[in-house]
Order: sequence, then structure tokens, then C-alpha cells
Amino acid sequence: MKTQEELAHQAAELHSRQSPCRLCPRDCRSPRERGQMGYCRAPRTLIVASTGAHFGEERVLVGTGGSGTIFLAGCNLRCAFCQNHDISHTTSGARWNADDLAYAMLRLARGGSENINFVTPTHYAPQIAAGILLARRRGLAVPIVYNCGGYESAETLQLLDGLIDIYMPDFKFWSPEAAARYANAPDYSERARAAFLEMHRQVGDLVVENEAAARGLLVRHLVLPDATKDGRAILDFLARDISPNTFVNVMAQYRPLHRAAEFPEIARLPTGREVQELQAHARRLGLRLAE
Repeated sequence: MKTQEELAHQAAELHSRQSPCRLCPRDCRSPRERGQMGYCRAPRTLIVASTGAHFGEERVLVGTGGSGTIFLAGCNLRCAFCQNHDISHTTSGARWNADDLAYAMLRLARGGSENINFVTPTHYAPQIAAGILLARRRGLAVPIVYNCGGYESAETLQLLDGLIDIYMPDFKFWSPEAAARYANAPDYSERARAAFLEMHRQVGDLVVENEAAARGLLVRHLVLPDATKDGRAILDFLARDISPNTFVNVMAQYRPLHRAAEFPEIARLPTGREVQELQAHARRLGLRLAE
């Protein structure tokens, strides 16, 4: 277990990576301390869109008290089909400091939330780290969930080691062509694979205690239309290179929202057969399917 001094040093290193910004694979070098926003459109201060106990997450996150979600504005992917584009593609919300964040985390935990779930956290890693340290000093004891899009810098993740209990990344794309077309991120799969290895190194397979996740990696894969080949490759990677015991949610929730209509191949729902094919493939590989 890392000392408070070690974790404080990591938080300071994260802050230094924020301006010029090198927190994510975009490496946009935006001088956020001078108010200039990069690809994610995040300023130097944390912007919170909403908070609350969320009962629509995976069962192991919800438990009995719900997942204490903190939805953050902005995103380093801004996918064409984003279902939360009103939050992740804007910078609307309340500007919080570390004290505000710590207070909200403690309020959610004291209200019965099973965990604190940061949604789209990558571009605010320094502020989140500072808030976690402060909240823990004030008695926060529930797990911290890093709920991200999978387009992560392994170097940034290394500086979160000891601060995050549960990593819950999406693995959206396998082919560079799809990642470039829908998220302007042709290196997505390469970056995601390195990130998942680092996440699993830190927290291991998902551990569930008293029907609620306590620590580990939980992966989401949203089934896209006409993309079962990519989906099988993603599941193969998880079973082969991460762990055959990986918890994975093969999700059927895709809807052709936001700018999906601009891309005819994804301007429809995935079929039941496409979803079932990938769920069956996950079972054959021995992966643990989340609900």
C-alpha cells in the first residue's frame, strides 16, 4: 500500500501534466493554466454536470445503495454516436475545487452509495486525485470507480495507482479505421490495449464482496452495428492478454444518436443476433459476463 506522501507526489505529477496538457493520448499540449482548452474542451478547473446515486449501472456496481456517480463535462473522444453528448461534448456545469469534490464524494457515500463513480474522468485526473486524497483524509471508505472511454495514457494511469479501486473502461473499437471514422482516434486500439494492461496490473480481476464490486477491472463493450468482427477481436484480447476471468459487459444499448445518421453503417440498432453472437463468444472464452 502506498503512503500518503507517495500519493500526494503522484497527484502533483498529474497536475504538472495538465498544462501543457499531456494527460491523454491526444497529447495536445494545451496550456490549460492560461485558460486554453484542448480537444476535450476542459479548462483547468473541474466541471461537474451532475451527481447522484445511479441505479442503472452494472448490478455489481449498484449493489443496494446505487453507484454514486459524478458526471463530468467534456471528453477526449467525442464519439459520433455518443449517447451523453449533451454532457461530454460541452463544458456546461458547475466549477468545483477539491474541497467541493471531497464534500460531494462524502455526501454520496453517507447517503448509501456503494462507490464513487467518476464518469469521463480522463481530462480531470489531477483534480480527481486531489479530491480523493482530501475525501479519504476526511473518512471516505467506499471504492473509487474510474469510468472512462478506454482512450487512456498509460503514463497518466500509472500516476493514479493507489487512488483508483475499480477501473471500468469501454473498449469501443478494434480497427484503426473505425476509431478514426467515429472518434478521430486511429490509435485507439493500441492505446486501449496498453491502458488495460496497466489497469489490470494495478487492480487485477474484479473482486465482488457482499454482492458489490470492491476492486478490480470491469470492461464494457458496446455492440455497434456491423462490427462483430471487431467485437470478437476485443474479447479475444481480454481473454488472452488481460485475464480469462475478466468481467465484461457486452452491451446492447447502442442507439443511433448524436451524429450517427451521418454514417449509414451505424444509423441503425444492432440486431439481436449481433449482440447474442458476441455474448456467446465471451462465454466460450470463459469471460465473466456482467449484467
